[in-house]
Amino acid sequence: MTMQRIRIHFSKGEELQFTGHLDLHKIWERTFRRAHLPLAYSQGFHPQPRIQLACALPLGFTSTAELVDVWLESDLALDEISRILKETAQPGLEIHSIESIPVYQTPLQNRVTSTVYDLMFIDPMDSNDLEERISQTLAKSTILRERRGKAYDLRPLLEEVTVTHSETRPIIHLKISALPGATGRPEELLEELGIDPFTVDIQRVQIILRPLLPEEVRA
Repeated sequence: MTMQRIRIHFSKGEELQFTGHLDLHKIWERTFRRAHLPLAYSQGFHPQPRIQLACALPLGFTSTAELVDVWLESDLALDEISRILKETAQPGLEIHSIESIPVYQTPLQNRVTSTVYDLMFIDPMDSNDLEERISQTLAKSTILRERRGKAYDLRPLLEEVTVTHSETRPIIHLKISALPGATGRPEELLEELGIDPFTVDIQRVQIILRPLLPEEVRA
C-alpha cells in the first residue's frame, strides 16, 4: 500500500485561539475524515492516526505559521489534497500550503529550535518607554523565574527582542528558545517588562527548524 507524508503550513485563527494542543490534533483528524482522505495509523494495540504537530501553541494565542505532518495511505497529488482540505477545514483553520516529506524523515517536533512571536498592544503604549524597559531587561545577565515549582533563567531563552514603531501601538517582535527543557514563553517576557499579558494580543509568526542531519534525510 502506498504511503505518503505531507506537511501542512496553516494558520490558527481567533476562532480556535482557546483550543488546546490535543483538541487541535482531534480537529485535524476530523478534518481528514470529513475530506475522506485515508489516514495512516500507528501499529500496536491502540492504533492512532499518524498526525504530528510541530509544537504546542499556548491557549489564547493565534498563529500564522503552524506546521503539522500527516501520513496518508494514498498517492494523491498535493494540489488535490489541498483543494479537498480547504473545502472541509473549519473556521479558524486556514491552510496556506502543503508539501511532500520523506516518509521516514525525523519527527517534526525534534527539529524545532525557536519560535517567533508578534506581541501587539491592545491599548496605546509609549514606544520610548517600552524600548527602555526592554533595554533594561536584556541588560540583565540572569532573569530568575519559577515555573511549576522549579527555578530557571529566562535570559538565555530570549534570543531576539525588537520593537516596530507605530503611531500609538508598538509591536514587540520576539524570537525565543523552544528547545526541550529550554522553552520560553512570551508572557514571561511581558511580566518582566511590567506589562499585563492580557493587554497584548500574541501571535506566532514563525517556527524555526534546525537543518536535517545527513542520516536524517531518508525516503
